[in-house]
Amino acid sequence: MMNILVSDHLSEEGLKILKEVKEFKVEVKTDLKPDELKAAIKDYDALIVRSATKVTQEIISAALRLKVIGRAGVGLDNVDLKAATGKGIMVMNTPAGNTVSTAEHTMSMILALSRNIPGADASLKSGQWQRSKFMGVELYAKTIGIIGLGRIGREVAKRAASFDMKVIAYDPFLSKEVASQIGIELVELEELFKRSDYISAHTPLTSETRHLISEKEIALMKKGVRLVNCARGGIIDEEALLKCLDSGKVAGAALDVFEKEPPDFSSPLLKHKNVVITPHLGASTEEAQVNVAIEICESVRDALLNKGVRNAANFPCLAQEVCQLLQPYIILGEKLGSLATQLFEGRVSELRINYTGEIIKYDLSPLTMAIVKGVLSPILQETVNYINAKSLARERGINLLESKSEKEEDFTNLISLELDVEGKRRKVAGTLFTNNEPRIVNVDGLYVETIPQGYMLFLENWDKPGVIGSLGTLMGKNKINIAGMTFGRDKPGGKAVSALNIDSPVSAKILDEVRKLDNILSVKLVKL
Repeated sequence: MMNILVSDHLSEEGLKILKEVKEFKVEVKTDLKPDELKAAIKDYDALIVRSATKVTQEIISAALRLKVIGRAGVGLDNVDLKAATGKGIMVMNTPAGNTVSTAEHTMSMILALSRNIPGADASLKSGQWQRSKFMGVELYAKTIGIIGLGRIGREVAKRAASFDMKVIAYDPFLSKEVASQIGIELVELEELFKRSDYISAHTPLTSETRHLISEKEIALMKKGVRLVNCARGGIIDEEALLKCLDSGKVAGAALDVFEKEPPDFSSPLLKHKNVVITPHLGASTEEAQVNVAIEICESVRDALLNKGVRNAANFPCLAQEVCQLLQPYIILGEKLGSLATQLFEGRVSELRINYTGEIIKYDLSPLTMAIVKGVLSPILQETVNYINAKSLARERGINLLESKSEKEEDFTNLISLELDVEGKRRKVAGTLFTNNEPRIVNVDGLYVETIPQGYMLFLENWDKPGVIGSLGTLMGKNKINIAGMTFGRDKPGGKAVSALNIDSPVSAKILDEVRKLDNILSVKLVKL
């Protein structure tokens, strides 16, 4: 008998799937305190949560039988993924369950904003009849700019098109051919800002997308633009938005998410007459909650019964002996993919993976899944996992090629990635050193040996005296500790790659200072 604990409220339609399996004993215990969950978890083979339960390292350490953690939702910020992986516990989520609900809520917000519905409703209920005060605008023939064409972004595009809106979009991971097939014009971000009457964000929140829309970006937009965010709080700079609402540059905004949740209820933004707000309701429909419950319960059921894995966030292979052997390479491959995306900006049309050495005698499909997940994760975040990575890459028009070769002159085993980025061929390669420690050994054809870990700075520079000194001085002045520094060059005085492991992130201001140093060609901050 396998014991399953459901520690958050879950739709009965999902629970029924588990209760019908005679090998399962299902217990629903909601509102457990952390100490209570820690004491109870030792008796369970699976744990299913939503967002309320925090599955910390301490709780995972107390688990003796736990094989699967299922999250009925997209985000995994309440599950310690690293601790679960270290203990061999599979973590699953439901990246597609709330797609339609969030897309419909986005359109609801756009319509409410355009026709002043919240204000008109409140006015009429207060006993006033003020038709002229709530003059609206039509969606017909307006241009909507969608930032991010994942599942939700595409569903919003379909619904906007049904209103005869002109749909343009920015997505650095989607090919123009694929966008054209679904009737969307793919443009660069600056063009989207300039052309759009409405702008709707549908991206994860990352260091690159935080304050993606701020005062500088709003300055590029049409006077009277309307902004919508039903994705993640922080994509729109709320302070800049308020300023531009007051000036009239932005005609209105519709927000379902906020930089801090719950938000500061005294904030002028929440009280602004041209802002429509809802308390993070994108996935809050009966159908969405049923969908995620069914999806996670089916996934947990199949995993426990060894009938296959879906939406695993941390486990690309099932056979224990194969996982143990390939796990260090899986870690390396995912880091290589993430590094490539963060280093090489632009639309990827092709990804070539070459495996060399003794590892080619094994089934490397889990490793390929990990590499593709690494490539997509910096922009798609928790919506991509090991299981769906390859299909998402195909959806975005990325041609995936694999090859194997037996010999490598310098390394026993080597994983090489070549990406076609905006027509240019870019390359990274890595291997394992002593004690299975991952190493980056090649960046764009230059040998550079560095540990892919934490915050890193990668620089292209001319191999000239003084570069190292000026860089070290600048880092020291800004109290950025350098944990390691390596270099590679094609020839004395030629182009070089410098890789720095640093103990803390570097601000955009400091990166600008680095770019201004003599002989520096480019600099990228990477988080691995």
